[in-house]
Amino acid sequence: MRLIKDFSTSAVTAGFVAVLIGFTSSAVIVFQAAQALHASPAEIASWMCALGVGMGLTSIALSLRFRVPVLTAWSTPGAAMLITSAAGVSMPEAIGAFLVSAALITVSGFSGLFERMISRIPISIASGMLAGVLLRFGLDAFLAMQSQFVLVFPMFCAYLLGRRLLPRYAIIMTFLVGVGIAAGQGSLRVDEIHLELAMPVFITPELSWQALIGVALPLYVVTMASQNLPGVAVIRASGYQLPISPLIGWTGAANLLLAPFGAYALNLAAITAAICMSREAHEDPEKRYVAAIAAGFFYLLIGVFGATVGSLFLAFPKELVLAIAGFALLGTIGSGLAAALSQEAEREPALLTFLATASGVAFAGVGSPFWGLLAGLAALIVLRSKRRPIQQP
Repeated sequence: MRLIKDFSTSAVTAGFVAVLIGFTSSAVIVFQAAQALHASPAEIASWMCALGVGMGLTSIALSLRFRVPVLTAWSTPGAAMLITSAAGVSMPEAIGAFLVSAALITVSGFSGLFERMISRIPISIASGMLAGVLLRFGLDAFLAMQSQFVLVFPMFCAYLLGRRLLPRYAIIMTFLVGVGIAAGQGSLRVDEIHLELAMPVFITPELSWQALIGVALPLYVVTMASQNLPGVAVIRASGYQLPISPLIGWTGAANLLLAPFGAYALNLAAITAAICMSREAHEDPEKRYVAAIAAGFFYLLIGVFGATVGSLFLAFPKELVLAIAGFALLGTIGSGLAAALSQEAEREPALLTFLATASGVAFAGVGSPFWGLLAGLAALIVLRSKRRPIQQP
């Protein structure tokens, strides 16, 4: 079996790191979104179960189908939007809105509409957006060193030594050094880990104009613009060519099936996918799909064991997570910048895309990747336009 032949420890580690970063960096936002809808503890556990199972199955199935690291995620901007826009919306009405949003994503994917739109985006602009999205993670690694020098500086040294001596296992070495130091400091919160299975809770959906306008449509726009668009940019900037339409369509279909249990939005991952597509996952790009499959497996564990795995991931110090994320993404940030600036004719638009995306600016609930893309495309159109020659009389 090819999967067994392509298996590597570095790929599994990259998958674990991707899930660790994805969960610890945004799980609290998902919890807050559920609480904003007055979800009970059982319903919150159901949300995590549905999201974990959805992300796990889609990541595994799509990666096996295309032999490319395809990683899915929940919509973090979507969860943030729910926190602010769910006022006056009941849980059944929200579930109905989740179903409508998922249906729109499914149609956008399988119809080819989304792929036709993004096929016109130059690789330099996509790479600039990718580098802008990831820049803050590289910066956060060194900011974490300022607050936890004793923990992060040895991790930095371990990363450099690993890149020099054992490049494929540099992140593994860095992570183990960080865990060892955190354990010695007593900052691993292992006492908070407890065994608890999550059970799905079916919520009968209801439709209301308030939820459709205030939740469904904004959730669809935010997920497509701030999540799926950067997700596609990561895939293409990493050098993988595969049909985008079925990826979007199947994530939407999985979302449609799991929405009644709390899966508010599933989409292509960007930042965590970049880890699975990086050289740290495997030197051979054709074997990096194993990292996404491993991440899918870990997401399934989150879904099945719910609060148990959640408390395990949350037991790691924040600085350890920031550092391992930044070091794991250094290669991808560098590759993105190199691709963005390689074409002189597109250099300035790509740079504007990078800066606007890295700024973190957000308008109307839509994140900076979308506005960075618009800035870059607008600059490209303006700078490429040529004045018509003045005709002689």
